[in-house]
Amino acid sequence: MSQSGKLIIFSAPSGAGKTTIVHHLLDTFPDFLEFSVSACSRPKRKEETEGSDYYFLSVEEFKHKIAMDEFVEWEEVYTDNYYGTLKAEIERIWKKGKHVIFDVDVNGGLNLKNIFREKALAVFVMPPSVSHLEERLRKRETETPESIARRMGKAGMEMDKSSAFDRIVLNDTLEHAFLEAQKITREFLHIASSK
Repeated sequence: MSQSGKLIIFSAPSGAGKTTIVHHLLDTFPDFLEFSVSACSRPKRKEETEGSDYYFLSVEEFKHKIAMDEFVEWEEVYTDNYYGTLKAEIERIWKKGKHVIFDVDVNGGLNLKNIFREKALAVFVMPPSVSHLEERLRKRETETPESIARRMGKAGMEMDKSSAFDRIVLNDTLEHAFLEAQKITREFLHIASSK
């Protein structure tokens, strides 16, 4: 892969608000950032769009792309539930002269940081508490009780890895998290403040 732009990686346990923060940054810095669409092998949710939220692949298609070395990083998050970053996606964004912003799980975020090192900034979005996280997942109404239990089981392990990230943003209020994420992004990409 040709190296040109930078990468900003947002990771967090499910329900911590990383997706909301990433969308805010995309709206705030449209000339600098573009979202890296991950590939996954899970079924598409009704509110999701192919090529915008994810590239939805069958398990067989995903495994074929692994075999063809088309991923920068990938992971089997749950059995036959694969997520990964396609090399072509990063190249596509860098060719446009933009930096890549990621919304990925904790292991994916650390994998990307290890690959791209100083070209990448890894940011962990910390929820105020584990109970707060569970409450957010229940409010989504897209999760089954089983999937909530599974995600909550994973959340503790993910929060234990927060110290491996470059920066931690506490999402106690969205306003605070937005301002902190903007500041971190400006510093890393050397964007002058509009104030």
